[in-house]
Amino acid sequence: MNDQATTGSRLPTTIPDYLAQLRAALHDADPAMVQDALYDAEEYLRSELAAQPGRSEAEVIADVAGSYGAPEEVAEIYRETEITVNRALRTPSAGAAPVRQGAVVASGMAAATGSVAPPPSPAPKPRGVLARFFGVALDARTYGALFYMLLSLATGIFFFTWVVTGLSLSLGLLVLIIGIPVAVLFFGSVRGLSLLEGRLVEALLGERMPRRPAYTDRSRSWLQRIGDMFTDGRTWLTLLYFVLMLPLGIVYFTIATTLLSISLGFIWAPVAALISPEYVGIHIDGTQMLPLWITPLLAVVGMLLLFATLHLARGIGRLHGMMAKHLLVRL
Repeated sequence: MNDQATTGSRLPTTIPDYLAQLRAALHDADPAMVQDALYDAEEYLRSELAAQPGRSEAEVIADVAGSYGAPEEVAEIYRETEITVNRALRTPSAGAAPVRQGAVVASGMAAATGSVAPPPSPAPKPRGVLARFFGVALDARTYGALFYMLLSLATGIFFFTWVVTGLSLSLGLLVLIIGIPVAVLFFGSVRGLSLLEGRLVEALLGERMPRRPAYTDRSRSWLQRIGDMFTDGRTWLTLLYFVLMLPLGIVYFTIATTLLSISLGFIWAPVAALISPEYVGIHIDGTQMLPLWITPLLAVVGMLLLFATLHLARGIGRLHGMMAKHLLVRL
């Protein structure tokens, strides 16, 4: 039975009304998914309305509700798709028991036929402290976060320079008529760069970010939409994010390069001792302060420091992903 009938909600008659009902149906969903859903729905509704110029907007939307789906139906489809994609892309934990394909198929057939599904596989045993500590090396998100930390210096310099240059030109040229289109182009570019940064954050840090541009109400005039661009708080939060990326990028890059250099240098110490023992150890005024037999212990310390660095990189990646989600996504 159609959800419109079961819930008793009225059928939308305009595109903004349809999108408002879709947003309400997704009120507790991920904000990035809501942004994608609103953009996709508006694109589809606008294309259907343009393809049927002789019909009213209410008639087209009534037909769309039967093909594309009512807002509640579309919201449910997006929720199910999001769950499926997250399960497919989720990196299995080290030591976790893999899910057998046959068990998944059997479970799906049991759900479809109404028969009793086979008992689920027993949950994997919790891993010990050492397994969790060294298992970070098997997590692909760890290396993504580490690469993001190394890349953040370049992206931070670019974002900071773009914002400072764009704001300076926009404010400086406002006394001239050319200043208005320059400001509009700058703020439009900021929205495009935020989408690009979101894709980078999702790919490397694993935080769900928008895959579509922010939804704009196209029923409003272009002057009103330009005004919305300047009054939207998300625009200014995006500018704040880009400015913060410079100091954060310096900190991330410094932490990553320093800890990696120290840990890898310690790990290399025994090999360096075999090649040129006179240059191994800590030297002060040309005097060697550590004996050569200490170098294996340095290698152990370097290995532990390397895995601690990987844990730190993954933690920084999670925190930065949360910050990017809060500043770049329209809630």
